[in-house]
Amino acid sequence: MSDIGEKIRASLWELQDTEYRDFHAKLIPTVAPEAIIGVRTPQVRKLAKKLAKDAEIGEFLAQLPHQYYDENNIHAFVVEQIKDYEECLAQTERFLPYIDNWATCDMMSPKVFAGHKEELLVSVRRWIASSETYTVRYGVGMLMRHYLDEDFQPEYPQLVAEIRSEEYYVNMMRAWYFATALTKQYKSIIPYFEERRLDSWTHNKAIQKACESYRVTADQKSYLRELKV
Repeated sequence: MSDIGEKIRASLWELQDTEYRDFHAKLIPTVAPEAIIGVRTPQVRKLAKKLAKDAEIGEFLAQLPHQYYDENNIHAFVVEQIKDYEECLAQTERFLPYIDNWATCDMMSPKVFAGHKEELLVSVRRWIASSETYTVRYGVGMLMRHYLDEDFQPEYPQLVAEIRSEEYYVNMMRAWYFATALTKQYKSIIPYFEERRLDSWTHNKAIQKACESYRVTADQKSYLRELKV
């Protein structure tokens, strides 16, 4: 390992919180407990912000796979700070196959993507069509984050509805997408439930999550509950 890799790992061990490690390990069962150092997310983010300015950070980004979950989170937070769109996209593409849990997947949201939505959509479509669990999840997450407001098009939820997967972490993100879409594009999304266009599990989980949201009206929640299957 290079000097910067050793430095990053040493910094993470210094920030270890064993109680947090033990608690967090239960939330990410796809990661072996011994692969979790146990550093709280705000501290990881703060460290990554500092490391992003290090002249040798490229060496760390090249060191895949990482040994520790916390190193992956450092990687994710460094990538999301890259200001050049093409470079950021390339680093994202390179990292996605190594993501092995929902938390790392969901926390990486490059700021530069917001200014390149037309180009990003090409990658989002490709990610959604992937056979890799967390690549699909990431693609749906980006579609939820960037394309449910002024950039929304009716074809986008159809992309998510057409995903066929037995993976829990894919279908949970699909449910989260439709629950969020109900809060922002209700009239366009409600037919997916009225016409039962989703598999039963995703259908019901999305309704559950929507009913937990304060952005869904009481009348809408009542109607959604009637649509459970």
